Amino acid sequence: MKIDAHQHFWALERGDYGWLTPELKPIYRDFLPDDLQPNLRRAGIEGTVLVQAAPTVAETEYLLSLAAENSFIKGVVGWVDFDAPDAAQEIAKLAGNPALVGLRPMIQDIDDPNWMLGGTLAPAFQAIQHFDLAFDALVLPKHLGQLLELLKRYPNMRTVIDHGAKPEIRDSAFSDWATGMAALANGTNAYCKLSGLVTEAARDWTTENLRPYVDHLLDTFGPQRLIWGSDWPVCTLASSYDRWVDTTETLLATQTDADLVAILGGNAANFYNLRN
Repeated sequence: MKIDAHQHFWALERGDYGWLTPELKPIYRDFLPDDLQPNLRRAGIEGTVLVQAAPTVAETEYLLSLAAENSFIKGVVGWVDFDAPDAAQEIAKLAGNPALVGLRPMIQDIDDPNWMLGGTLAPAFQAIQHFDLAFDALVLPKHLGQLLELLKRYPNMRTVIDHGAKPEIRDSAFSDWATGMAALANGTNAYCKLSGLVTEAARDWTTENLRPYVDHLLDTFGPQRLIWGSDWPVCTLASSYDRWVDTTETLLATQTDADLVAILGGNAANFYNLRN
């Protein structure tokens, strides 16, 4: 099964997408299952992982309702307030829904780069492990040292780094990012998503602009710990769905058939324990 392991839906009238403003005109509208399904059919993708886009439990419950109505949604990565005194209880409540496969605090939007290391977050991380959920790490290159320390504290927590940690491709920044990602790949069991790179590149990006970053992820995490995703509809700020599919096909052209099966679906199914 081919799986898009990172996509979003939103309905603007819900009102909790603080980052989504009219300035982002191409994506400042509703995006719902009927909008995505033609893309999935063209790409031969049978299932998706639906990921939170708002820092509210209400949005997570909304996404779980969409999963109940749409069989192609194989799992939901939601959100809880990790700082809240009742974070563990909230996680326990949400984990009662089998469609919930993971949680994602929006670390990239938190001012304190050391936030994830705060002692008050321990109950949330412990609950993630207790309920066998995944941790989606939405981080930037500046967070890689802290993420390494966090994962050494919780070596058994199933973790995936979203969007390759968003390397600054448009500025050709590579060395520090590459060192940090190699340390995570070699020093932890974390997976990494092959997604979200096009929106970190220049407006006139080409496949070759992305190649050094993708090659580094292949060299460090290997094809057994890379998970493909589209980051749709955010990706449409820089690329059509079809172009991203074609681009990754080119970038992965040297991989074996078995490795392609893993990157394009098998790894996601195993990592997230996706339902059939």
